[in-house]
Amino acid sequence: MSFEIDPRNAPIRVIELELGDPPARLADPGSRLAPQPVTGHVMALVRVHGRPVGLVGAHVPDSGAALDTLTAAAYRELAAEIDAAALRDPDPPDLDAAAPPLISVVIATRERPEVLARALGSAVALDYPRFEVIVVDNDPVTDATETMVRERFAGKVDYVREPMRGLASAHNRGTAVARGEIIAFTDDDVLIDPGWLTAIAAAFASAPDVACVTGLIVPAELRTRTQALLEWHAKPTKGFTRRVANLGRAGVDELFPYTAGDLGAGANMAFTAALLREIGGFDPAMGVGTATLGGDDLMAFFLAIAAGHTLVYQPEALIWHHHHTEERALLAQARGHSVGLGAFLTGVALHHPRMLPLLTRRLPRAAAHAVHRLRSRAPSTAGPHTPVTLPPEVAAAERRALLHGPLAYLQASRTVRRSRAATGRPAVAARTAPGVER
Repeated sequence: MSFEIDPRNAPIRVIELELGDPPARLADPGSRLAPQPVTGHVMALVRVHGRPVGLVGAHVPDSGAALDTLTAAAYRELAAEIDAAALRDPDPPDLDAAAPPLISVVIATRERPEVLARALGSAVALDYPRFEVIVVDNDPVTDATETMVRERFAGKVDYVREPMRGLASAHNRGTAVARGEIIAFTDDDVLIDPGWLTAIAAAFASAPDVACVTGLIVPAELRTRTQALLEWHAKPTKGFTRRVANLGRAGVDELFPYTAGDLGAGANMAFTAALLREIGGFDPAMGVGTATLGGDDLMAFFLAIAAGHTLVYQPEALIWHHHHTEERALLAQARGHSVGLGAFLTGVALHHPRMLPLLTRRLPRAAAHAVHRLRSRAPSTAGPHTPVTLPPEVAAAERRALLHGPLAYLQASRTVRRSRAATGRPAVAARTAPGVER
């Protein structure tokens, strides 16, 4: 049974509920600290020995009843999942203690130093023995981000600049300077769970052909109706069941790998460095900051799978995402997802012709799938109330944006070609030597 957000209940307090290590306890997202008084509408991430097993919602009449109310809701809604998790080994996943892989954490940002500082605070506190953190300042107009990183995280975080605007270009810059054999990407508006990298490393170690790992994204707060609508609309939380996907695995999805985005998102993804070199990095004509507004993560997932590798969705690899609070963010998100989807399909058709027969056979179903995703949905918790729907202008903008995707991709591709011609830079810049200022 899955819990779905009802935006009409906002504000919704988000907390963690740990049931595996007696006594049961509550904590604020990512803090492991007891929360301030909890009342009203509450959504709890239920964990057993730290492992996330599901989400539950409840109305808490007073703070003294919060733990009992949420525990009862958890056992009522997630009894089977809790029991199964309780039987698992509570120790961390099995890794090579003598030589765990070095992981590079890449965080792209642009002119949000205080938001970034919150993310970096959680990044440098990760429970993993070998990692580095790299901030990529994308086309900055001030020195605010560089100053913050160097003053607050000196010796803990590496700082680099990427002059070409766009998330994919920033990720390519981070890839170029990363030293890790695994490169993990997240956003600047997140809190990272302490066990994030341990879970990612375990997923890569689970099979030799794993080249991409995605993880669980849970909202860090739902203080406003806009934040709740963003969560309800995008559904970034992909579930609590580990999934393994590749071209030879039957039953993943009839549209797979074009629907690989159903297994993760760019805010929580990791690749082997070898795979990123194999596919030429991220497509710089895609992503936030370009005309396509998105699609860079979809293309990377697609190429990893098309190259014969395996993608693992690992719910234990958890991050908490701070959604925007501005009302215009819902329209921006709707447009971004739709333009990015159209751009992704266009990029596949133009640059990966060997996949065209598969695309042609599945295009009608893919189009129907996309249209279906653009329709308004009602959460199962709505009951007898009027179903939750998108504002009409948002739904209309989504449909227009999907059709705009191909043109946006062509525009962004021209911009990239002109920039490369002017600078002579490749898509993925060469790695700098150790010890050289990045």
